[in-house]
Amino acid sequence: MTRPTTRRTVLSAALAAAAGAGTAASAGPAAAAPARTSTTSSSPAAASLVDNRFWSTYTDWRCGSAAGTRAVAGPRPGLVIAAAVGSTEYTDPHTGTTTAWEYATWTSPTHRSGVPATEVIASWNALTPAGTWLQVELRGRYADGTDTPWYVMGRWAAGDADIRRTSVDDQTDGRSTVWTDTFSVDDAASGLRLVSYRLRLTLYRTPGTALTPTVHRIGAMASDVPDRFTVPPSTPGLSRELTVPRYSQNIHMGEYPEYDNGGEAWCSPTSSQMIIEYWGRRPTAEDLAWVKPGIADPQVCHAARHTYDHQYEGCGNWPFNAAYASTYQNMNAVVTRLGSLTDVERLVGAGIPVITSQSFLEEELTGAGYGTSGHLMTVIGFTPDGDVIANDPASPDNDAVRRVYRRSEWENIWLRTKRYDANGKVRSGTGGVCYIYWPTEPSPARYRVLRSLGLA
Repeated sequence: MTRPTTRRTVLSAALAAAAGAGTAASAGPAAAAPARTSTTSSSPAAASLVDNRFWSTYTDWRCGSAAGTRAVAGPRPGLVIAAAVGSTEYTDPHTGTTTAWEYATWTSPTHRSGVPATEVIASWNALTPAGTWLQVELRGRYADGTDTPWYVMGRWAAGDADIRRTSVDDQTDGRSTVWTDTFSVDDAASGLRLVSYRLRLTLYRTPGTALTPTVHRIGAMASDVPDRFTVPPSTPGLSRELTVPRYSQNIHMGEYPEYDNGGEAWCSPTSSQMIIEYWGRRPTAEDLAWVKPGIADPQVCHAARHTYDHQYEGCGNWPFNAAYASTYQNMNAVVTRLGSLTDVERLVGAGIPVITSQSFLEEELTGAGYGTSGHLMTVIGFTPDGDVIANDPASPDNDAVRRVYRRSEWENIWLRTKRYDANGKVRSGTGGVCYIYWPTEPSPARYRVLRSLGLA
């Protein structure tokens, strides 16, 4: 099944014991850019719980504080290196190799969240040609006016020849901690909240070259989802099923064990690959040339390799999956939270499937046939009775991937933030975390739904 998410926290149950180590240093410039304030309105979706803010337009890129970067106009605006402002050496903790890099930076305006937050998850869409990579950092302000350090939210490249993409452990200021891909207030019950934040991009390239990453989108989801073991079910409102490719992670058991012990743990990249191909994108034969001949669905192996987080030692880093999806032509991808299956119905009704994260005991999800401490699957539709039609990669073969799950059970295990494990101990739940992928030029109906959720 899926790999236990022992190093990820998703709500407050596991936080108190983690307030130990010092903040990790940035792999580059340490000085903060001048703060500016964003006036963009936040997401109306789940208004009391979730705030989404993403920068992606030419105006967005010009509004940030740039040091050596420039905005690029066009059908899909972006941010690139104009002229490096410094150089640094980075020792890759996963290879031991020290390499020199030039860099330039961009810092977002300060965004005041519509939701004073206990958690923030950043995500980004970028292209990183060979010889380039990027780092994403977050700095927040607490309600008492003090600031967090600059936290590293990811060091990322699409490939793995230049650096090993990685999260950074042991980042805390004693009040908040970064758990793999999630900023989290250590003690939500204290009332401490993050009221605003900035994001900083550092773009790296091989010295003396004109290479550059191109960042098309960066942003974050801030949330304050309360502790809850149960969530009232929503009222069914849609009967529709999308035609989405079906891939089983389990047929890849034992393949490429260097990526989280092989296919048994590949629920996240397998789900991502299904949706990438739903939108008509897929890796080329050249992309797949490294996969051993004769392996079924080699694109799933490709997705696992290109989402693998070498620190987390798994393929379940949420932003890394979204970033992988965005490397395909004209694809947007974000990590967010939704408030109920009603929001999922609106997306599916517009033709947009949703990848969701959940954990449960076998008896909590009728028909699953397994329990899991963390699993990704894809909602592709709803039955006339409102039950969930899911492509569940934890299936014995591709034909068995399509499942129907009871709405009330499924909605509860997805939206809750607390649960009991098989030993009766309290564990965390994801509180509605999901990935949403869509083309850069959505139809008007799709755009309206995405816009209403604060995503477009």
